[in-house]
Amino acid sequence: MQIILLSGGSGKRLWPLSNEARSKQFLPLLASPSGGKESMVQRVVRQLGEAGIDAELTVATNAAQRDIIINQLGDRVGIVAEPERRDTFPAIALSCTWLSLGKSCPADEVVVVMPCDPYTESGYFSTIARMADCVREGAAELVLMGIKPANPSTRYGYVVPEPAEAGCPWHRVSRFTEKPDAATAVRLLEEGAWWNGGVFAFRLGYLTDIVSRYVAAETFEELRGRYSELPKISFDYEVVEKAESVAVVAYEGKWKDLGTWNALCEELPEPVTGNGLLGPGARGTSIVNELSVPIFCEGIEDAIVAASPDGILVSAKKTSENIKSYVEHLVDRPMYEERRWGTYRVLDRTKGPDGVESLTKNLFLKAGCNISYQRHNFREEVWTFVSGCGSVRFEGGEKEVRAGDVVHIRRGELHGLKALTPLNLIEVQIGTRLVEEDIERLELTW
Repeated sequence: MQIILLSGGSGKRLWPLSNEARSKQFLPLLASPSGGKESMVQRVVRQLGEAGIDAELTVATNAAQRDIIINQLGDRVGIVAEPERRDTFPAIALSCTWLSLGKSCPADEVVVVMPCDPYTESGYFSTIARMADCVREGAAELVLMGIKPANPSTRYGYVVPEPAEAGCPWHRVSRFTEKPDAATAVRLLEEGAWWNGGVFAFRLGYLTDIVSRYVAAETFEELRGRYSELPKISFDYEVVEKAESVAVVAYEGKWKDLGTWNALCEELPEPVTGNGLLGPGARGTSIVNELSVPIFCEGIEDAIVAASPDGILVSAKKTSENIKSYVEHLVDRPMYEERRWGTYRVLDRTKGPDGVESLTKNLFLKAGCNISYQRHNFREEVWTFVSGCGSVRFEGGEKEVRAGDVVHIRRGELHGLKALTPLNLIEVQIGTRLVEEDIERLELTW
């Protein structure tokens, strides 16, 4: 069996901790069995292993998230990064093409597609196993997970099942309803409808046949190169609602979408994460602080105070999900990112009257890792090494660097850096266009 984990989006409702590069599923805020903290995606991968599901995992994502997935999951998963964001149908189509043409999986292999970030329990994964069994037994070409609703929510789509025979683990689907208004949601619950859990099971050939109607590719690379020819549409609209043979398996148990601060705070192991303190008059308030400066709250109840290099949020929990529409006006670049080689954090940004900008970063490289051999067209950089030992590569040679050393990199100059031990440095960029895209990478073997 193959499992495709969908990892996309920017999780803007969890600003300022989430951004374009670090979506909600990567925030290490949940309690792990080891006593530390884990992210939503780490939790789901751990639970899949604990459930004993014999499956290979592939993460369908975008290029911006590739490094953080490698950091958090290592070699436990395969990664298929879409060349541009085009919605869930193209992302799933690309991943299934990789399974078929890249990994040579047979057409009758069972594939399960699921989100990478549900907050749930073991019964959820037992339901996934039952869905796979239904596909193997020929119950339907497409099998969905229906989640027993806790309330008549307007946030989810609904599946209306037909009555099933006694003892049958699945139902035929009568109809679908996309996110309804409040009155319709109440009526749907009275009809016995379930939330559409966004989990799909099918045989690999079922999906690759659908893909071939748009692009008849002979290799994975060909489909990826013609990715823009796939319709920009959700999997539900393109596949689920057009399916002629579809069944649903019910899951009744704990299931939450931790996509808002209100929902996430209910599952945090303690009310204060990071450097913070709550006074006696701050009942029900939560602090999540990634900054080194302390936060103190008093006289503010049932609120969330979250701080990161991207900004500071102070909001009542019940209205915190409204921040998404405002975030667009607050952020123009990520201020913190996890990369395959380590992390960086933006410390300061300035712009002079002559238009010259400066950007100061604190970089941490893991031992044995390196940044790419690269050059920039719009900036120069000054590296001041704070701790550790590394090797800097230039066109003219290579030199070792240690704490206290300073390296000046001119505009257009090729350069690379490898950490021989854990390495910390301060990088000051100076130029007229300080963006992450100002980079030209070249191949280099260290």
